[in-house]
Amino acid sequence: MQERLPAAETWRALYGYFRPHRAVVALGALCTLIGAATGLAQPLAAKALVDRLGSDDSITGIIILLTALVVLGTAIESVGAYILERTAESVVLAARRTLIGRLLRLRLPEVERTQPGDLMSRITSDTTLLRAVTTQSVVSTVAGGLTFIATIVMMGLMDVVLLGVTLGVIVLIGGAMALVMPKIAQSTERAQEAVGTISTALERAFGAFRTLKASGAEERETAAVQAAAQEAWRHGVRSAKWQAVAWSSVGFAVQVSFLAVLGIGGARVASGAISVSTLVAFLLFLFYLIDPVSRLVEGVTQYQVGSAAIARIVRAERLETEDVTEPAGKTGKASKADEPGRHGPAAVAFEDVTFRYREGLPYVHHGVSFDIPGPGMTAFVGPSGAGKTTVFGLIERFYDATGGRVLVDGRDVHEWPLAELRSVIGYVEQDAPVLAGTLRENLLFGAPGATGDEIQDVLVRARLATLVERLPDGLETLVGHRGSQLSGGERQRVAIARALLRKPRLLLLDEATSQLDAVNELALRDVVAEVSREVTVLVVAHRLSTVTLADRIVVMDAGRVRASGTHEELVAADPLYGELAATQFLATTA
Repeated sequence: MQERLPAAETWRALYGYFRPHRAVVALGALCTLIGAATGLAQPLAAKALVDRLGSDDSITGIIILLTALVVLGTAIESVGAYILERTAESVVLAARRTLIGRLLRLRLPEVERTQPGDLMSRITSDTTLLRAVTTQSVVSTVAGGLTFIATIVMMGLMDVVLLGVTLGVIVLIGGAMALVMPKIAQSTERAQEAVGTISTALERAFGAFRTLKASGAEERETAAVQAAAQEAWRHGVRSAKWQAVAWSSVGFAVQVSFLAVLGIGGARVASGAISVSTLVAFLLFLFYLIDPVSRLVEGVTQYQVGSAAIARIVRAERLETEDVTEPAGKTGKASKADEPGRHGPAAVAFEDVTFRYREGLPYVHHGVSFDIPGPGMTAFVGPSGAGKTTVFGLIERFYDATGGRVLVDGRDVHEWPLAELRSVIGYVEQDAPVLAGTLRENLLFGAPGATGDEIQDVLVRARLATLVERLPDGLETLVGHRGSQLSGGERQRVAIARALLRKPRLLLLDEATSQLDAVNELALRDVVAEVSREVTVLVVAHRLSTVTLADRIVVMDAGRVRASGTHEELVAADPLYGELAATQFLATTA
């Protein structure tokens, strides 16, 4: 379990969620206090009623007053409760919007270090716990505290001796409760972490569902998820146990106080120190004390539960994000992207680039340098682990180079506004992901403003027109979770079409034809060759048929550029390339 946030930091975070709604929460709190005030008047009315029972005075007015107080107090408190519940939902909505906005802008290394299921649980279950602490906890604590003080004052005016007996019992049991509260927070945070583990395990299982079934791993994965569920249950039960102790302590304190006040108060009535009506009113105040004490316990308990959620949410908010709104000219230089001639194919260069994924890990790139003018197709080849795919990650700024410079159009990628940089790039990943939704939504994912004619054109170019005609609902056909209703080759063609629809100046293809049959591969190679006449195309390839079409080839090995040139030049000059060519580049993707 990660270290808990300091109390001051938790309160600052809590106030940050609470602050936009403070006026509405104050209104809800006012309604709660008015309802409590009507309750405080009831024991006094009851005392007057008891006093009149011994005389000939009418009690009708007092009964009407008591009834009115009960109805009025209930109505006002109901309004206050609705206001607070509505505000609580608004707090959760705001927190979820903020978290979603941040988590979808996380830097790739942060996502790779954090389990996706755990991140999802921050948005779902943790924000649900947040709803109570930001409204009910605050209002319960404030309203309960003020009502408690008012009740104690009224009890003191009745009889100081009986008040001392009551407070003695409450303080004794309250001290014991103070020891319980941190255990509630600790158990709750561990339970929430276990819930995150459940989400992670399920996300892993559903993300490779066919592999899970083909491997006969249902029982093992079920056991793993159930173990996480058992862990969440164990900590949830522990939290419930301590909450039960806290709540039962309230009833126990009141009952002990009642017995003590009844005994001592009866003796004081017998001695004539107080009247029977005073004892009755004091006992009513004592029972009425249950409500403010319960509110205080509820507020503190919810704070302990909510503070665990706040800690997890704050840690998620501290994860490093990308600044997609970064202004142009960050370094004071004019934007070269806006200069004449900068709307054609992009040029790419690496200058002595070194890179490792994080401190303590070995370097992936050791002084990589190359210069690729546009247009044309450049193929990156080499054995597994050579660092080819990492080249694309550095161009897209998924990662930042540890040393050296990555240039696009002669401009360091760090000088580009991130959104502008990526807007000129089309990128097809190794596994060509397709998102749940319709085929049209997938095609428009990177170019939401594309026209119908542009979609039809790219369908023809990516050899998808026949597929669309065959689908029951055409472009509106649902493709399933991660494109499960499509074949591997169809998913690759969808990914290529999606990239082409962006009309990029730089197209990155990471083994984009690996799952295509010979006919479709040949057709798409022709498409890529056609595109490369107007666009700079970089390809990570392991098929000789793709590499021989390249205008230039960069051979990488062990994180370095070993050689570059045409296919004929490299076959004659570089032994590694010659060996790869002889084996048809049958290597796995790096």
